[in-house]
Amino acid sequence: MVTGAAGVMGRAVVAFLKEDGLDVVGLDLKGDCLHCDVRDPGAVHAALEKIGRVDVLINNAGILSNNKAEATTPEEWHDVLASNVDSAFYFSQKVIPGMKARRWGRIVNTCSLAAKTGGLTAGTAYAASKGALTSLTFSLARELAPFGVTVNGISPAYVRTPMVTEQLTEEQRRALIAQIPVGRFCEPEEFAHVVRFLVSPLAGFITGEIVDLNGGLVMD
Repeated sequence: MVTGAAGVMGRAVVAFLKEDGLDVVGLDLKGDCLHCDVRDPGAVHAALEKIGRVDVLINNAGILSNNKAEATTPEEWHDVLASNVDSAFYFSQKVIPGMKARRWGRIVNTCSLAAKTGGLTAGTAYAASKGALTSLTFSLARELAPFGVTVNGISPAYVRTPMVTEQLTEEQRRALIAQIPVGRFCEPEEFAHVVRFLVSPLAGFITGEIVDLNGGLVMD
């Protein structure tokens, strides 16, 4: 199951997982996906009742906010946290019992470099939400490792999506590319390739990791 499946990154993930022979269900509020408001625990429960068994969960749904602290309203703060963190918790919480019972499962969360940097261009709520999602990844990974369930995150920076192409100015885009050692933005398929690896059987000894995907923008 892939949340945020109608977006550029979500579509790339769905395509790759289908290539690998998985039966994939995509969730989103738009497109041909199963429609679900991922911020609503009731809607999450209803969607999973329709889907049934989930062995692989990709928590990819999320929204961007570029507003810094003083410009962030309480409504925006809560919406960003609900979309980026609450949704991942609700879905994970619901699929965990089945994964534990089968003693196998994969959860991959779409985190962000903003969790480390405080947001180079992203806003306060977004950076905080991705920091929380990173911590959620660690917590679930430790809890579920004894049951054969791995939980990892991918921390991309500036994937070539509308968040970059439309929500940043041309000046901001040029300045960012100048800072990225590989000299370009990340392609959605490169993100999807990391997802594909982390959910594969041979990635079973990797859990609690946040894979940086930033072209060398931050090295640690």
